[in-house]
Amino acid sequence: MHAIVVGGGIGGLAAAAGLHRVGWTVTVLEKAPEFGDVGAGISLWPNALRSLDELGVDLGDRLATQTDGGFRDRRGRRITRFDGAEFARRHGRPLGAIHRRDLIAALRDAVPAGSLKTGAEVTEVREDGLVRVGSEELHADLVVAADGIHSRVRHTLFPDHPEPVYAGSTAFRGVAHLPGTGLSTSFDRGTEVGVLPLTGGDVYWWISAVAEPGAREADLEPAFENWHDPIPALLAATPPEAVLHHDLYYLDSPLPAYTRGRIALLGDAAHAMPPFLGQGGCQAIEDAVVLAHAVSTQDTVGAALESYDRTRRPRSQRVVRESVRMGRLGPQLRNPVATALRTAVLKGLPARATARVGAGITGWAPPRLPRPVPPRTQ
Repeated sequence: MHAIVVGGGIGGLAAAAGLHRVGWTVTVLEKAPEFGDVGAGISLWPNALRSLDELGVDLGDRLATQTDGGFRDRRGRRITRFDGAEFARRHGRPLGAIHRRDLIAALRDAVPAGSLKTGAEVTEVREDGLVRVGSEELHADLVVAADGIHSRVRHTLFPDHPEPVYAGSTAFRGVAHLPGTGLSTSFDRGTEVGVLPLTGGDVYWWISAVAEPGAREADLEPAFENWHDPIPALLAATPPEAVLHHDLYYLDSPLPAYTRGRIALLGDAAHAMPPFLGQGGCQAIEDAVVLAHAVSTQDTVGAALESYDRTRRPRSQRVVRESVRMGRLGPQLRNPVATALRTAVLKGLPARATARVGAGITGWAPPRLPRPVPPRTQ
Protein backbone atom coordinates (compact mmCIF):
# COMPACT_ATOMS: atom_id res chain seq x y z
CA MET A 1 0.00 0.00 0.00
CA HIS A 2 1.24 3.46 -0.91
CA ALA A 3 0.55 6.75 0.88
CA ILE A 4 1.39 10.25 -0.28
CA VAL A 5 1.86 12.86 2.44
CA VAL A 6 1.40 16.46 1.37
CA GLY A 7 3.55 18.61 3.65
CA GLY A 8 6.81 17.86 5.43
CA GLY A 9 6.31 19.60 8.76
CA ILE A 10 5.87 17.94 12.14
CA GLY A 11 2.48 16.40 11.33
CA GLY A 12 3.42 15.22 7.85
CA LEU A 13 6.68 13.59 8.90
CA ALA A 14 5.01 11.99 11.94
CA ALA A 15 2.35 10.52 9.67
CA ALA A 16 5.03 9.23 7.31
CA ALA A 17 6.93 7.65 10.22
CA GLY A 18 3.79 5.92 11.46
CA LEU A 19 2.72 4.63 8.06
CA HIS A 20 6.24 3.37 7.35
CA ARG A 21 6.30 1.65 10.72
CA VAL A 22 3.16 -0.36 9.90
CA GLY A 23 4.50 -1.45 6.52
CA TRP A 24 3.29 1.13 4.03
CA THR A 25 5.35 2.69 1.27
CA VAL A 26 5.35 6.45 1.80
CA THR A 27 6.17 9.49 -0.31
CA VAL A 28 6.43 12.86 1.45
CA LEU A 29 6.02 15.92 -0.79
CA GLU A 30 7.43 19.15 0.66
CA LYS A 31 7.29 22.30 -1.46
CA ALA A 32 10.22 23.96 0.33
CA PRO A 33 13.73 23.26 -0.99
CA GLU A 34 14.64 21.40 2.22
CA PHE A 35 13.04 19.85 5.26
CA GLY A 36 13.27 22.08 8.28
CA ASP A 37 11.27 24.32 10.55
CA VAL A 38 11.28 27.81 11.92
CA GLY A 39 13.92 28.88 14.41
CA ALA A 40 11.88 28.23 17.51
CA GLY A 41 11.20 25.57 20.10
CA ILE A 42 8.18 23.46 20.94
CA SER A 43 6.87 21.95 24.15
CA LEU A 44 6.23 18.21 24.05
CA TRP A 45 3.68 17.11 26.62
CA PRO A 46 3.33 13.50 27.84
CA ASN A 47 0.65 12.67 25.24
CA ALA A 48 3.07 13.63 22.46
CA LEU A 49 6.06 11.86 24.02
CA ARG A 50 4.08 8.62 24.33
CA SER A 51 2.97 8.97 20.72
CA LEU A 52 6.52 9.55 19.51
CA ASP A 53 7.60 6.40 21.36
CA GLU A 54 4.88 4.47 19.56
CA LEU A 55 5.97 5.91 16.21
CA GLY A 56 9.52 4.74 16.85
CA VAL A 57 10.93 8.28 16.87
CA ASP A 58 14.10 8.61 18.96
CA LEU A 59 14.69 12.11 20.34
CA GLY A 60 17.88 11.02 22.10
CA ASP A 61 19.61 13.76 24.05
CA ARG A 62 17.85 16.51 22.06
CA LEU A 63 14.90 16.57 24.47
CA ALA A 64 15.14 18.96 27.44
CA THR A 65 13.18 17.74 30.45
CA GLN A 66 11.56 20.60 32.37
CA THR A 67 11.95 20.62 36.14
CA ASP A 68 10.84 23.39 38.46
CA GLY A 69 9.25 26.57 37.20
CA GLY A 70 5.96 28.37 37.53
CA PHE A 71 3.86 31.44 36.86
CA ARG A 72 5.10 34.94 37.70
CA ASP A 73 3.92 38.49 37.27
CA ARG A 74 5.90 40.97 35.18
CA ARG A 75 8.01 41.93 38.22
CA GLY A 76 9.02 38.34 38.80
CA ARG A 77 6.91 37.70 41.87
CA ARG A 78 5.93 34.04 42.01
CA ILE A 79 2.24 33.31 41.52
CA THR A 80 2.39 29.53 41.61
CA ARG A 81 5.04 26.82 41.30
CA PHE A 82 5.38 24.01 38.75
CA ASP A 83 6.80 20.82 40.28
CA GLY A 84 8.40 18.92 37.42
CA ALA A 85 9.04 15.75 39.42
CA GLU A 86 5.44 15.59 40.62
CA PHE A 87 4.22 16.25 37.07
CA ALA A 88 6.31 13.38 35.67
CA ARG A 89 5.14 11.06 38.46
CA ARG A 90 1.49 11.78 37.80
CA HIS A 91 1.65 11.72 34.01
CA GLY A 92 4.22 8.98 33.49
CA ARG A 93 6.29 11.32 31.31
CA PRO A 94 7.87 14.71 31.94
CA LEU A 95 7.11 17.97 30.25
CA GLY A 96 9.71 18.19 27.51
CA ALA A 97 10.99 20.85 25.14
CA ILE A 98 12.96 20.61 21.93
CA HIS A 99 14.13 22.86 19.14
CA ARG A 100 11.81 22.40 16.18
CA ARG A 101 14.72 21.67 13.85
CA ASP A 102 15.77 18.81 16.14
CA LEU A 103 12.26 17.37 16.23
CA ILE A 104 12.08 17.58 12.43
CA ALA A 105 15.44 15.81 12.19
CA ALA A 106 14.31 13.00 14.51
CA LEU A 107 11.08 12.51 12.56
CA ARG A 108 12.97 12.58 9.27
CA ASP A 109 15.32 9.88 10.56
CA ALA A 110 12.28 7.61 11.11
CA VAL A 111 11.36 7.77 7.41
CA PRO A 112 13.41 6.22 4.56
CA ALA A 113 15.47 8.92 2.89
CA GLY A 114 14.19 7.88 -0.54
CA SER A 115 10.64 8.70 0.57
CA LEU A 116 11.38 12.39 1.10
CA LYS A 117 10.88 14.76 -1.82
CA THR A 118 11.61 18.48 -1.56
CA GLY A 119 10.80 21.25 -4.02
CA ALA A 120 7.59 19.36 -4.81
CA GLU A 121 4.63 21.73 -4.92
CA VAL A 122 1.33 19.91 -5.10
CA THR A 123 -1.09 21.59 -7.51
CA GLU A 124 -4.03 19.16 -7.32
CA VAL A 125 -5.34 16.45 -5.02
CA ARG A 126 -8.38 14.35 -5.88
CA GLU A 127 -10.50 12.15 -3.65
CA ASP A 128 -9.59 9.07 -5.72
CA GLY A 129 -5.94 9.41 -4.61
CA LEU A 130 -4.53 11.28 -7.59
CA VAL A 131 -1.90 13.88 -6.69
CA ARG A 132 -0.49 16.24 -9.28
CA VAL A 133 2.97 17.76 -8.85
CA GLY A 134 3.60 20.08 -11.77
CA SER A 135 2.95 17.99 -14.87
CA GLU A 136 3.50 14.70 -13.02
CA GLU A 137 0.56 12.57 -11.87
CA LEU A 138 0.99 10.33 -8.84
CA HIS A 139 -1.50 7.79 -7.52
CA ALA A 140 -1.88 6.62 -3.93
CA ASP A 141 -4.08 4.36 -1.84
CA LEU A 142 -4.11 7.10 0.78
CA VAL A 143 -3.35 10.83 0.70
CA VAL A 144 -2.49 12.59 3.96
CA ALA A 145 -3.00 16.35 3.79
CA ALA A 146 -0.66 17.92 6.33
CA ASP A 147 -0.31 21.22 4.52
CA GLY A 148 -0.94 23.56 7.42
CA ILE A 149 -3.45 26.04 8.71
CA HIS A 150 -4.15 27.52 5.27
CA SER A 151 -4.45 24.05 3.71
CA ARG A 152 -5.21 24.07 0.00
CA VAL A 153 -6.38 20.48 0.25
CA ARG A 154 -8.89 21.37 2.99
CA HIS A 155 -10.22 24.18 0.83
CA THR A 156 -10.58 21.77 -2.09
CA LEU A 157 -12.52 19.28 0.01
CA PHE A 158 -14.63 21.86 1.86
CA PRO A 159 -14.72 24.96 -0.38
CA ASP A 160 -17.56 26.59 1.55
CA HIS A 161 -16.13 26.03 5.01
CA PRO A 162 -15.12 29.21 6.90
CA GLU A 163 -11.44 30.05 6.77
CA PRO A 164 -9.32 30.36 9.96
CA VAL A 165 -10.14 33.36 12.15
CA TYR A 166 -7.91 35.69 14.11
CA ALA A 167 -7.39 34.55 17.70
CA GLY A 168 -7.01 38.09 19.04
CA SER A 169 -3.27 37.98 19.75
CA THR A 170 -0.03 38.37 17.87
CA ALA A 171 3.03 36.32 18.79
CA PHE A 172 6.80 36.78 18.83
CA ARG A 173 9.20 33.84 19.17
CA GLY A 174 12.91 33.29 19.31
CA VAL A 175 15.80 31.21 20.62
CA ALA A 176 18.63 32.71 22.64
CA HIS A 177 21.74 31.21 24.22
CA LEU A 178 21.53 31.88 27.95
CA PRO A 179 22.71 28.90 30.03
CA GLY A 180 21.18 28.46 33.45
CA THR A 181 17.78 29.90 32.52
CA GLY A 182 14.79 28.17 34.11
CA LEU A 183 11.22 27.48 33.03
CA SER A 184 8.69 30.27 33.58
CA THR A 185 5.50 31.83 32.28
CA SER A 186 4.86 35.46 33.16
CA PHE A 187 1.63 37.44 32.81
CA ASP A 188 0.58 41.02 32.52
CA ARG A 189 -2.75 42.32 31.27
CA GLY A 190 -3.19 41.01 27.72
CA THR A 191 0.37 39.70 27.56
CA GLU A 192 2.19 36.43 28.22
CA VAL A 193 5.92 35.74 28.15
CA GLY A 194 7.01 32.11 28.17
CA VAL A 195 10.55 30.85 28.77
CA LEU A 196 11.38 27.23 27.95
CA PRO A 197 14.94 25.89 28.36
CA LEU A 198 16.29 23.71 25.54
CA THR A 199 19.47 21.64 25.51
CA GLY A 200 22.97 23.07 25.29
CA GLY A 201 22.14 26.33 27.09
CA ASP A 202 19.66 27.48 24.44
CA VAL A 203 16.33 28.93 25.55
CA TYR A 204 13.10 29.19 23.58
CA TRP A 205 11.02 32.25 24.45
CA TRP A 206 7.69 33.47 23.20
CA ILE A 207 5.47 36.47 23.70
CA SER A 208 1.77 36.70 22.95
CA ALA A 209 0.07 40.07 23.12
CA VAL A 210 -3.49 41.18 22.42
CA ALA A 211 -3.33 43.32 19.28
CA GLU A 212 -5.17 44.12 16.09
CA PRO A 213 -4.38 41.74 13.22
CA GLY A 214 -1.71 42.97 10.86
CA ALA A 215 -0.12 45.27 13.43
CA ARG A 216 3.39 46.35 12.54
CA GLU A 217 6.24 44.45 14.16
CA ALA A 218 7.19 46.06 17.46
CA ASP A 219 10.58 46.84 18.96
CA LEU A 220 10.49 44.34 21.79
CA GLU A 221 13.45 45.33 23.94
CA PRO A 222 12.13 48.74 25.09
CA ALA A 223 8.64 47.29 25.58
CA PHE A 224 9.92 44.60 27.97
CA GLU A 225 12.92 46.27 29.59
CA ASN A 226 11.06 46.56 32.92
CA TRP A 227 10.01 42.91 33.05
CA HIS A 228 11.83 40.57 35.40
CA ASP A 229 15.03 38.71 34.57
CA PRO A 230 15.82 36.86 32.37
CA ILE A 231 13.27 38.32 29.91
CA PRO A 232 15.22 41.47 28.91
CA ALA A 233 18.44 39.43 28.64
CA LEU A 234 16.77 36.84 26.38
CA LEU A 235 15.46 39.52 24.03
CA ALA A 236 18.85 41.24 23.96
CA ALA A 237 20.57 37.91 23.16
CA THR A 238 18.30 37.20 20.18
CA PRO A 239 19.32 38.83 16.87
CA PRO A 240 16.40 40.95 15.60
CA GLU A 241 16.40 39.12 12.27
CA ALA A 242 15.93 35.82 14.13
CA VAL A 243 12.75 36.96 15.91
CA LEU A 244 9.61 35.43 14.39
CA HIS A 245 6.40 37.46 14.36
CA HIS A 246 3.02 35.92 13.45
CA ASP A 247 -0.58 36.80 14.06
CA LEU A 248 -2.40 33.83 15.63
CA TYR A 249 -5.22 32.18 13.69
CA TYR A 250 -7.28 29.05 14.31
CA LEU A 251 -10.19 27.05 12.90
CA ASP A 252 -13.11 28.46 14.84
CA SER A 253 -15.70 26.47 12.83
CA PRO A 254 -15.10 22.73 13.35
CA LEU A 255 -14.86 20.66 10.19
CA PRO A 256 -17.73 18.19 9.64
CA ALA A 257 -15.17 15.48 8.77
CA TYR A 258 -11.43 15.00 8.57
CA THR A 259 -11.67 12.65 5.60
CA ARG A 260 -13.07 12.56 2.06
CA GLY A 261 -12.56 9.67 -0.34
CA ARG A 262 -8.95 8.50 0.11
CA ILE A 263 -7.83 11.75 1.76
CA ALA A 264 -7.18 12.35 5.46
CA LEU A 265 -6.61 15.83 6.88
CA LEU A 266 -4.05 15.95 9.66
CA GLY A 267 -2.62 18.52 12.08
CA ASP A 268 -3.30 22.20 11.46
CA ALA A 269 -5.04 21.35 8.19
CA ALA A 270 -7.73 19.61 10.26
CA HIS A 271 -7.82 21.46 13.58
CA ALA A 272 -5.57 24.52 13.74
CA MET A 273 -5.63 25.92 17.27
CA PRO A 274 -4.13 28.85 19.17
CA PRO A 275 -0.99 27.98 21.15
CA PHE A 276 -2.29 28.66 24.65
CA LEU A 277 -2.16 24.99 25.71
CA GLY A 278 1.01 24.11 23.79
CA GLN A 279 -0.89 21.34 22.03
CA GLY A 280 -0.80 22.20 18.31
CA GLY A 281 2.14 19.99 17.37
CA CYS A 282 1.22 17.43 20.03
CA GLN A 283 -2.22 16.91 18.49
CA ALA A 284 -0.68 16.46 15.03
CA ILE A 285 1.57 13.73 16.43
CA GLU A 286 -1.49 12.08 18.01
CA ASP A 287 -3.22 12.21 14.61
CA ALA A 288 -0.27 10.41 13.06
CA VAL A 289 -0.25 7.46 15.45
CA VAL A 290 -4.05 7.04 15.28
CA LEU A 291 -3.96 7.08 11.47
CA ALA A 292 -1.18 4.48 11.40
CA HIS A 293 -3.12 2.30 13.83
CA ALA A 294 -6.30 2.60 11.78
CA VAL A 295 -4.71 1.52 8.50
CA SER A 296 -2.96 -1.39 10.24
CA THR A 297 -6.12 -2.75 11.91
CA GLN A 298 -8.95 -2.08 9.41
CA ASP A 299 -9.62 -4.18 6.32
CA THR A 300 -9.98 -1.28 3.87
CA VAL A 301 -8.73 2.27 3.50
CA GLY A 302 -12.32 3.48 3.71
CA ALA A 303 -12.87 1.72 7.02
CA ALA A 304 -9.52 3.01 8.31
CA LEU A 305 -10.41 6.61 7.48
CA GLU A 306 -13.82 6.22 9.13
CA SER A 307 -12.05 5.00 12.27
CA TYR A 308 -9.51 7.84 12.13
CA ASP A 309 -12.22 10.48 11.79
CA ARG A 310 -14.37 8.95 14.52
CA THR A 311 -11.41 8.84 16.92
CA ARG A 312 -9.62 12.10 16.21
CA ARG A 313 -12.32 14.65 15.44
CA PRO A 314 -14.05 14.83 18.86
CA ARG A 315 -10.83 14.94 20.85
CA SER A 316 -8.86 17.39 18.71
CA GLN A 317 -11.82 19.76 18.36
CA ARG A 318 -12.24 19.71 22.13
CA VAL A 319 -8.57 20.68 22.48
CA VAL A 320 -9.17 23.59 20.09
CA ARG A 321 -12.02 24.83 22.29
CA GLU A 322 -9.93 24.42 25.45
CA SER A 323 -7.03 26.32 23.84
CA VAL A 324 -9.32 29.23 22.99
CA ARG A 325 -10.77 29.21 26.49
CA MET A 326 -7.33 29.09 28.10
CA GLY A 327 -6.26 32.11 26.06
CA ARG A 328 -9.26 34.13 27.19
CA LEU A 329 -8.71 33.23 30.85
CA GLY A 330 -4.95 33.62 30.71
CA PRO A 331 -2.76 35.69 28.38
CA GLN A 332 -5.65 37.55 26.74
CA LEU A 333 -7.28 38.66 29.99
CA ARG A 334 -7.09 42.47 30.35
CA ASN A 335 -9.74 43.51 32.85
CA PRO A 336 -7.83 44.53 36.03
CA VAL A 337 -10.41 43.02 38.41
CA ALA A 338 -10.46 39.74 36.47
CA THR A 339 -6.67 39.57 36.30
CA ALA A 340 -6.40 40.18 40.06
CA LEU A 341 -8.92 37.39 40.68
CA ARG A 342 -6.99 35.03 38.38
CA THR A 343 -3.77 35.78 40.26
CA ALA A 344 -5.46 35.14 43.61
CA VAL A 345 -6.83 31.80 42.43
CA LEU A 346 -3.46 30.67 41.06
CA LYS A 347 -1.65 31.71 44.24
CA GLY A 348 -3.97 29.46 46.22
CA LEU A 349 -2.99 26.37 44.20
CA PRO A 350 -0.35 24.09 45.73
CA ALA A 351 2.38 22.79 43.42
CA ARG A 352 0.82 19.31 43.52
CA ALA A 353 -2.42 20.75 42.16
CA THR A 354 -0.69 22.49 39.27
CA ALA A 355 0.87 19.14 38.32
CA ARG A 356 -2.65 17.78 37.77
CA VAL A 357 -3.87 20.60 35.53
CA GLY A 358 -4.59 19.48 31.98
CA ALA A 359 -4.47 15.77 32.79
CA GLY A 360 -7.53 15.16 30.61
CA ILE A 361 -5.47 16.23 27.61
CA THR A 362 -1.92 15.22 28.49
CA GLY A 363 -2.99 11.88 29.98
CA TRP A 364 -4.00 10.53 26.56
CA ALA A 365 -2.34 7.24 25.60
CA PRO A 366 -1.82 6.21 21.96
CA PRO A 367 -2.94 2.89 20.48
CA ARG A 368 -0.23 0.29 20.05
CA LEU A 369 1.28 -0.07 16.59
CA PRO A 370 2.63 -3.34 15.19
CA ARG A 371 6.32 -3.68 15.89
CA PRO A 372 8.73 -4.24 12.99
CA VAL A 373 10.04 -7.81 12.82
CA PRO A 374 13.85 -7.81 13.11
CA PRO A 375 15.72 -9.68 10.37
CA ARG A 376 16.83 -13.23 11.18
CA THR A 377 20.49 -13.82 11.80
CA GLN A 378 22.11 -16.30 9.45
